[in-house]
Amino acid sequence: MFLPRIIPVLLLKGKGLVKTVKFKEPRYIGDPINAVKIFNDLKADELVFLDITASRKGRYISVDLVKDIGDEAFMPFGVGGGISNIEQIEQLLKAGAEKVIINTSAFLNPSLIEESAKIFGSQSIVVSLDVKKNFFGKYECWIKDGSEKTKINPIEYSKKVEQLGAGELIINSTDLDGTMTGYDLTLIKSIVDNVNIPVVACGGAGNLEHLRDAFLVGNAHALAAGSLFIYHGARRAVLINYPSKSEINKLFEKEFFND
Repeated sequence: MFLPRIIPVLLLKGKGLVKTVKFKEPRYIGDPINAVKIFNDLKADELVFLDITASRKGRYISVDLVKDIGDEAFMPFGVGGGISNIEQIEQLLKAGAEKVIINTSAFLNPSLIEESAKIFGSQSIVVSLDVKKNFFGKYECWIKDGSEKTKINPIEYSKKVEQLGAGELIINSTDLDGTMTGYDLTLIKSIVDNVNIPVVACGGAGNLEHLRDAFLVGNAHALAAGSLFIYHGARRAVLINYPSKSEINKLFEKEFFND
């Protein structure tokens, strides 16, 4: 039985972990290395770390922090935030990251995707799309941590970056970020249906059934979430969590064994 990867997304601001709602009001939730240790114990499939202020501040995610994460993490992990050139990508991969995640620079300098994919392999190059609906209800991609509109349709943009050599896409709904009300299944499926590379759903997951929906309805190849794995209960107490293998098997087994 094929099971999707389930990926906690951890947001960095400075040296601390934060969580946002619709990319706003970052709330401090703890130390990133401590979170890695907990996810090790919980046997997470993969982790993603994103420095949410790097692009706007003209810097990129800390190589030293990535090294620290690499020293602790038992699972593969990807990193993003302000990555804008080949040298930075090389440093981050050497520091222990399996993948680099590019957002703003993928739009501003598309040749970076093509060049880096040729040097490091497409499997190491992930493009992240932050997507919002405009006033007319149409999807548009945004850059610089959701602060600058591009007016680019995410389907066309996804096809473009695939052609340039991206090996994976992360589709993040800004409108649903941190709301825990469920993924934008229409958005996810529209991207999956138009590309041939893996698509990671992100933005809005609040329970395990939302993960199942993104896989079975949205056809996502992997399921990423932040709040789901950080918070517990209606008051959103900080409690790092991750489903057990038995919970994951039970979550998806109905589709495969009970027609």
